[in-house]
Amino acid sequence: MTTTPMRGSDLPLPLIGRGKVRDIYAVGDEQLLLVTTDRISAFDVVMDETIPMKGAVLTQLSAWWFNALEGVVPHHMISADSGAIVARIPALLPWRDELAGRIMLARRTAVFPIECVIRGYISGSAWKDYAQSGALVGEKLPPGLVESQELSPPIFSPATKAESGHDENITVARMRAIVGDEVAAGCERMAREVYGFGVRRARDNGIIIADTKFEFGRASDGRILLIDEVMTPDSSRFWAVDSYKPGERQASFDKQPLRDYLEGERRAGRWNGEAPPPPLPADVVAATARRYLEAFRRITGSDLPGTTAL
Repeated sequence: MTTTPMRGSDLPLPLIGRGKVRDIYAVGDEQLLLVTTDRISAFDVVMDETIPMKGAVLTQLSAWWFNALEGVVPHHMISADSGAIVARIPALLPWRDELAGRIMLARRTAVFPIECVIRGYISGSAWKDYAQSGALVGEKLPPGLVESQELSPPIFSPATKAESGHDENITVARMRAIVGDEVAAGCERMAREVYGFGVRRARDNGIIIADTKFEFGRASDGRILLIDEVMTPDSSRFWAVDSYKPGERQASFDKQPLRDYLEGERRAGRWNGEAPPPPLPADVVAATARRYLEAFRRITGSDLPGTTAL
């Protein structure tokens, strides 16, 4: 598996779109090739620098979860074995080394325009909302909660998918109006099942999944499938079980070193929070890369292949 960072791809397949992190290509009418680059964003701005191995972490951790979820919920992954995918799509052969570990072949779906967020602990934007109003998206929560406190049962908190800028938290009623009652109920049920499964698996390995977001789409056969990425450092808030202390902000296994640096630049007046971003020091890039690799190791119980010497 190559450790050379990838900022973007240019493959001989029909390009469907580029997100903040992924490049998406069509493979016939029914399948997609997802290429997870090493791009990283924070505060909705994509950085100029890349984070080495980040794309492989996101792809392979998602694949690990998809494999574990067989029989729990249906999902879109066909394969994340880059060698097998290249053999299946010979046009990718010249890019074999560059793509190693960071590609997934998936079933194509009609994506629902909703982020299905599950909050098992109150943190981040939910804590800020609660601290100001005692509510989340206008819906009252129990009084007296403290930052990072566990929520029982977890809260299903949907959001709209923004093409650019911030996703917008919405009520379940608003979600039903957008996608319909049947889809809303199915997505919530599946999101809760996947989160519950993930929480149990991760806690066995010393990780709390404080919150996470899922995406779903409808396949050509009518089934609702879990799609995109699953319980990765980009889509989830991971905390260490052994250092968890309710009532304060927790250290996260994600892009926290990057966020901390950017927040410092904003406070110092050197960055206005918009593009272009400030250049990232090498130590911030390295610290962020270590967080992603450590999240993979802790959750799966093994190092990402090819990274033991990093």
